[in-house]
Amino acid sequence: MDLVLASTSPRRLELVRRLGVEPARVAAPAIDESPRPRELPRAYALRMAVEKAHAVDRGGHEVVLAGDTTIALGRRILLPADTVELQRELIGMLSGRRHHCLSAVCVINAEGKVRTRLSDTIVAWKPLSPQEIDAYLACGEGLGKAGGYAIQGRAEGFVRFLHGSHSGVVGLPLFETRALLRAAGLPVG
Repeated sequence: MDLVLASTSPRRLELVRRLGVEPARVAAPAIDESPRPRELPRAYALRMAVEKAHAVDRGGHEVVLAGDTTIALGRRILLPADTVELQRELIGMLSGRRHHCLSAVCVINAEGKVRTRLSDTIVAWKPLSPQEIDAYLACGEGLGKAGGYAIQGRAEGFVRFLHGSHSGVVGLPLFETRALLRAAGLPVG
């Protein structure tokens, strides 16, 4: 069996490799990532992972792995920051507060069976000064990322408390992913 990673994220590829698995190919899932009206963050993250997995072609001998990372502040879904202005707003909302990082994983095995898991990590940030926010925005690492930040970079210095999966906040919860890949019959380290 071959693994297809339904993501072009270099972080997800690196995380999968940490499990001792090398994808046979990487495919970019093209889906609409807009939340549905009144959709809650957990349901949204799981739906995104499943839709991404189904959006790539799968051969009869292939296992597809897809993931989604969603930042939730209460019932609000914080979408990726595609502009510095939106990133400033998101970072300001997270400053001094706790939020949830929901990292959903979907695996479709060679027989077409779909399995999902969801990792819920609580992340608490220190209060940020306007200067700290400006400095973070200037580094550019959070653009395009869920919630406007990358925990594997400078934003890790803002985290005063994390309860859950660090790899899930980066982009793929390894504990849950390992279990799903093993259930699909892939040899995982």
